[in-house]
Amino acid sequence: MTAFLTETVLEVRHWTDRLFSFRCTRDPGFRFEAGQFAMIGLMVNGKPLVRAYSMASPPWEETLEFLSIKVQDGPLTSRLQNIVKGDEVLIGRKPVGTLILGNLLPGKNLWFLSTGTGLAPFMGLIREPECYDRFEKIIVTHTVRQVEELAYREYIAKELPANEFLGEMVQEKLVYYPSVTREDFPTRGRITELMDSGRIYTDLGLPQMSPENDRVMLCGSPEMLVDARARLEAMGMKEGSQHEPGHFVIEKAFVDK
Repeated sequence: MTAFLTETVLEVRHWTDRLFSFRCTRDPGFRFEAGQFAMIGLMVNGKPLVRAYSMASPPWEETLEFLSIKVQDGPLTSRLQNIVKGDEVLIGRKPVGTLILGNLLPGKNLWFLSTGTGLAPFMGLIREPECYDRFEKIIVTHTVRQVEELAYREYIAKELPANEFLGEMVQEKLVYYPSVTREDFPTRGRITELMDSGRIYTDLGLPQMSPENDRVMLCGSPEMLVDARARLEAMGMKEGSQHEPGHFVIEKAFVDK
């Protein structure tokens, strides 16, 4: 048995000239937890060329979805950005990753801090019923440079609250907090700056994060991960893992090629 499944592209969406997502078929035997990633790629010169991609789709969906940047000279994304409906992609058989609910201690609020394509794992998690069972509030933050890069903005703000199965829980518990760094937008600035100034807490009507009440998942640029982690540790929070649940978890596998 090979290490990869071969799946068929069903749909491709180009959000901007630097950002796209695609949906493909899913082998019935491919199992994963919301928040995990797999090695995704293409056959190039007879060999698999793959990178780590988080599943942007929830575990219960029959198809798989992925969000990707476009790097013009990137070994994989320079090719992957050109896929069309009907093309074949490789999906690694073994999903892994730290952004799973079991790696966090029980808490009151669950924060998803993301930049760019780091939103992907949280798109799966906000459609995971267990999230809503475990936490009173789920806050999705998504920071990008330009407004057009706020992928899934309409879906999170409008479609998901109207979802037949999840809508009621979403309306009651999910909070969406997008911010933009390089263009005018109601919420402008890096997520760490919005935490430092206290603006995010004022905007959302929530108390400042604390180890007692809050649990955090981080996925995004290396700079954001370093800066946010320092702030969480300064609050007294400890990083969790599969061996020992904690107050926050970080996904270190990030696609930049």
